[in-house]
Amino acid sequence: MNKTALITGITGQDGSYLAEHLLAKGYAVHGLVRRASMFNRSRIDHLRSPGGRTGRPSVSVERLVLHYGDLADLTSVRRLLRKLAPREVYHLAGQSHVGLSFEIPEVTCQENGMATLGLLEALRDLDYPVRFYHAASSEMFGSPRSGPQNEQTSFNPVNPYGCAKAFATQLCRVYRSAYGLFACSGIAYNHESPRRGENFVTRKITLGAARIAAGKQSVLTLGNLDARRDWGYAPEYVAAMWRMLQAKAPADYVLATGKTCSVRDFATAAFAELGIKLKFSGRGTAETGRRTDTGAIVIRIAPRFYRATDPSHLVGNAALAKKALNWTPKVTGTAVARLMARADYDALMSAM
Repeated sequence: MNKTALITGITGQDGSYLAEHLLAKGYAVHGLVRRASMFNRSRIDHLRSPGGRTGRPSVSVERLVLHYGDLADLTSVRRLLRKLAPREVYHLAGQSHVGLSFEIPEVTCQENGMATLGLLEALRDLDYPVRFYHAASSEMFGSPRSGPQNEQTSFNPVNPYGCAKAFATQLCRVYRSAYGLFACSGIAYNHESPRRGENFVTRKITLGAARIAAGKQSVLTLGNLDARRDWGYAPEYVAAMWRMLQAKAPADYVLATGKTCSVRDFATAAFAELGIKLKFSGRGTAETGRRTDTGAIVIRIAPRFYRATDPSHLVGNAALAKKALNWTPKVTGTAVARLMARADYDALMSAM
């Protein structure tokens, strides 16, 4: 069996964990990276850099290969597909920050919507079968009329990011039914890890907690503390992505924990992991039970971090994934916060 996979967005959080997952299963993994990504590969450097007793990379150069390319350049993408003939394609690339999608809506729709269409067209024209995974999002549900949401819940996005993902997901369904393409969409709820970008609130919180605990920072500014999300652990979610492409038939699956956690609770757990107790005032600001050297309030609330519109009641029902894929997430909510805070603190202290 041809165990070759192509990952778009391999340098991102999910892409790096997925690469590890596939390599552990004996795949040859190829990653599509933009030229600008040449200095932003920290999440996969440990796979490519010499180290350990042998002084060699942990993965041979034949099993992990990066290719320069851009999804806006379909000619190069088509050539790469013909050259590699991958059995599986995991499409994880795109503008992934929901708040930023309000500032750059056209880029968001181009990268998350039209780029997916281009890939589907390229795959349709191949003369060999390919299994395709598309990274969809719970943001497609936006403000749902019911919950928890499952695969039959109607899309009702409330931000440009959710709109683009809904467009791409519907296209995958069209190409699946009209052309017989093995195309699956993973409707993933928020999933985090120590590799999450620093512009996401979860990583902002855990890095802030680590820096405050180390005496390197005195103030952490956040937005809506009462916003709630269904937060899971990224390595578990990439395992579900792989399982989706091993199924007998293509389908869309909700990937979620089924539990929600507020930003307030996430922050409380992250700080508690590092021995700092937060006490919230009536105005939403938080003070620590253990003051910093400057005596400053550790957490402050800033209206500029509130979204123009915020999804409400987003919590997923992953019963289908549990039944069909035998997938059940184990690390959720505050456990994710504690894990991330500890990893950020340990990394910070080892670098000092």
